[in-house]
Amino acid sequence: MRWDIFCQIVDNYGDAGICWRLARSLSSLHGQEVRIFCDDLPTLNLLASGVDPEIKAKIALLPWEASFQNARHLPQAPDVVIEAFGCELPERYLAGLLMAPKKPIMINLEYLSAEPWIIEFHGKASPQSHGIPKYFFFPGFQDEVGGLLLDPIPSLGNMSAKNIPSILQEAWSSLRPGAKRISIFCYPGAPLQKWLEDLGKLNQKFDIVLTHGIAELLNLTTGKPISLPSNIQLISIPFVSQDDYDWVLSQCDFNIVRGEDSFIRAQLAGKPFIWHIYHQEDRAHEVKLAAFLDLYLEAASQELRLATIAAMTWAMPSQWISHLDDWNAHALAWRSQLLKKQGDGGLAARLLHFVG
Repeated sequence: MRWDIFCQIVDNYGDAGICWRLARSLSSLHGQEVRIFCDDLPTLNLLASGVDPEIKAKIALLPWEASFQNARHLPQAPDVVIEAFGCELPERYLAGLLMAPKKPIMINLEYLSAEPWIIEFHGKASPQSHGIPKYFFFPGFQDEVGGLLLDPIPSLGNMSAKNIPSILQEAWSSLRPGAKRISIFCYPGAPLQKWLEDLGKLNQKFDIVLTHGIAELLNLTTGKPISLPSNIQLISIPFVSQDDYDWVLSQCDFNIVRGEDSFIRAQLAGKPFIWHIYHQEDRAHEVKLAAFLDLYLEAASQELRLATIAAMTWAMPSQWISHLDDWNAHALAWRSQLLKKQGDGGLAARLLHFVG
């Protein structure tokens, strides 16, 4: 089948990352024909860089405006149209769909959530005045919803520390033997300076891997770097592809992630992590975080539950880091549980089953 995926980027890693990973899964694992129409093609191309050229060549990465013309080519009319995260289709593209002899199925691909209410709304019809069938599709952790994006599943044995991506070799050469590695990819507003200062009070070396843009949050590029003790080393890395970022997560002892894509990849890396969930004015993010933690910590001890909740709500590291070994074992067990529950292929496979 032909799939058209529409992506308007709000969070350049998360939104574009999900759309690219979904397209790759549909194409490489399930033999589908996929086009992505994106309003920020340079970012999408960066995230998709470094992928096997044969895989990338099978997916058409197109600017948003290209959909205006493509929609009129009725022999190429899509079978499935995905509106990622509720973005609205261009009017000229929609007009082309209405003229097509066969109407596609439209999917409103929602944001990932662990909230129980999505079970009731997943797969429900969303009647449209133009008559093209449209449905809500909710990714999630429960068996009854849309699943998780798994491709590529990181093999813990194969994500070797020796296979350093070329773009990261310079940064990785400065890592210190015996130092704990922490990667940071967060939104503005995180209490990073206080968090790092508290970490510096501990009797342990820490190498802090700052993803692209995080140095600016710490004012490291203004000529006035923050003062940290010698046991803390800050290492900035450039903007990297999705696959290279997956590798970074696998090589760190602890990860701070944000958005949706890196949130899932941190879990698949099998490491402890903080999910810096996107802040919403109505505090809906607190409900979403609590719903995830209810699932994530269901099998955890009371001590680990309290430590993990403290970490996820930005308590200082000294308050919870003594539980890191237990958390690491829990993270590996959670990863195994996720892969078992998503044994049907996760989001891409469940989408195929739904539209088929």
